[in-house]
Amino acid sequence: MMLDMYQVDAFSKKVFGGNPAAVCPLDEWIPDEVMQSIALENQLSETAFFIKDGNEFRLRWFTPAFEIDLCGHATLASAHVLYQHLGHKGPIVFHTRSGALYVEQQGEKYYMKLPSRPPKEDSGPANIEAALGIKPVDIRLSRDYFFVFESEQQIRDMKPNLDLIYKWEEVVGVTVTAVGEKADFVSRFFAPRAQVNEDPVTGSAHCNLVPYWSEKLGKKKLYAEQLSARYGELHCEDLGEQISLGGNAITFLKGKIDLSTVL
Repeated sequence: MMLDMYQVDAFSKKVFGGNPAAVCPLDEWIPDEVMQSIALENQLSETAFFIKDGNEFRLRWFTPAFEIDLCGHATLASAHVLYQHLGHKGPIVFHTRSGALYVEQQGEKYYMKLPSRPPKEDSGPANIEAALGIKPVDIRLSRDYFFVFESEQQIRDMKPNLDLIYKWEEVVGVTVTAVGEKADFVSRFFAPRAQVNEDPVTGSAHCNLVPYWSEKLGKKKLYAEQLSARYGELHCEDLGEQISLGGNAITFLKGKIDLSTVL
């Protein structure tokens, strides 16, 4: 069995930027353990798999370590594959573990509607300062820990102790954020438990970031930068129960996986 696979750089206008995701269109689901093995073999932060369901699609995402409940950049990458390589026209509906997600193309950008997950006040783990090197000014929790700092430079300079973060078993990862110098806000995201030490651009983290900064800054439309080495930019809007994330995507490669010895 030969399986098509695309690798797409999401939230970037050029290859080698943004966040790379693998995308595998399927005619029907293959065993979960095979999808997990493909994700581990790819060693990207997420590998997405989708099947057509009537006029809509069912979408799943796997990190190298486990299946995840929500991934923004691999959703954007999946939409890019449908529009640019598989001839899809019109809005896309993906049914996922986080409910129905909507994507549409507007010019060169793709805009997703994802669930809003405002982070709630929390005491956080006891060793925050040891793990991050600096004490946050605000501590919150959603699916992930959410730490707010005083400046963009603190986010840029941060060199977290990933061994300590790995021990925070109650979360998938850690978002660190601050008001931006040019952007409305900036962030980085670390998820060593998912075998992703630093995720280059994290759509799911913006489900927390957008409602938080929308309230703090008193504005609905925001421009965001994720300050990983690969860098990414996101055009955001607080829609209430949902957020909108817009960004570019570009195909890096197209290939085939030979599963003849597995299935």
